[in-house]
Amino acid sequence: MRRCTIISDVKIVVVDKDKLAREFTVDVLEFCINRSVKAFERCNEAWEYIRSNGSNAHIVITEADLPEMTGFDLLAKIKTSYPEKTCIIMSQSHTHEKQAEDLGADAFLAKPFYVDEIFEIVQRYVIQQ
Repeated sequence: MRRCTIISDVKIVVVDKDKLAREFTVDVLEFCINRSVKAFERCNEAWEYIRSNGSNAHIVITEADLPEMTGFDLLAKIKTSYPEKTCIIMSQSHTHEKQAEDLGADAFLAKPFYVDEIFEIVQRYVIQQ
């Protein structure tokens, strides 16, 4: 029998310009995974938060299509400075999946998504086997 260990104190960052989608994602994560979640409307805000203290986030979930700094820009910055961080790209456009993969995203989440889809993806990175 394999033993699973839940990584303690996992911190998650969610970035989405759509307030309703952002709040829904945060609520799902806080309820289903019982972890601390910090939400941002823009990637540059999230980047400043992460950059100010690299331990502020273990998992970053970001919308791809954002103004100013895109989710892909944020992904590239994170993977360059903090390659150990888990990055998940969300998008309504399935064409973004290949770009996310090419830039080093750990997962892609097609929007709209079901609660169990985000739970399953995040759970992969919260539970060590």
